[in-house]
Amino acid sequence: MKLQNMMYASLFVAVIAALGILPQIILPFSPVPITAQSLGVMLAGAVLGARYGGLSLVIFVLLVGFGAPLLAGGRGGFSVLIGPGAGYILSWPIAAFLIGFLVEKYWHKLNLVKLIAFNILGGIVLVYACGITYLSFVTELSWAAAAITNLAYIPGDLIKVTIASIVALQIKKAYPLIKKESIDTNIAA
Repeated sequence: MKLQNMMYASLFVAVIAALGILPQIILPFSPVPITAQSLGVMLAGAVLGARYGGLSLVIFVLLVGFGAPLLAGGRGGFSVLIGPGAGYILSWPIAAFLIGFLVEKYWHKLNLVKLIAFNILGGIVLVYACGITYLSFVTELSWAAAAITNLAYIPGDLIKVTIASIVALQIKKAYPLIKKESIDTNIAA
């Protein structure tokens, strides 16, 4: 693992933490707030690729678990990782990995439509599936009832998907952090 790649992973931990400074929006019908931090999850996967995007979110979740107040609203600690929003937070490393994997796989044919699709798949579908399932388990709601509460998150998440896709595509053009050699190595492995 190169020092440069470790620095990029650490940088995205800081980016996601900085997105937590933006105020969370508390909904009266859901114990899970709306935050900007899922934007960072999508960006980490799309910009850093599977390995380092996933690694940055593993580091982030570990720091939160150890008590660092990195989540929106200054939340942190083990209790957050077992609370109603834990399914969403714990799915972030997998989401970043999936987005990064798809970006690497289609690196040479990557365009805005594909990036939007990858971010929807990893940043919304996967995160919601894990989050809704855990939320229904913790709150003893039916899965369908928990899923209905998530409808309020979709418009904002689609905006985040669009922003992440545009930014990632611009970074790919200007200063690609995913190198051709690492893509060929990952595909061969």
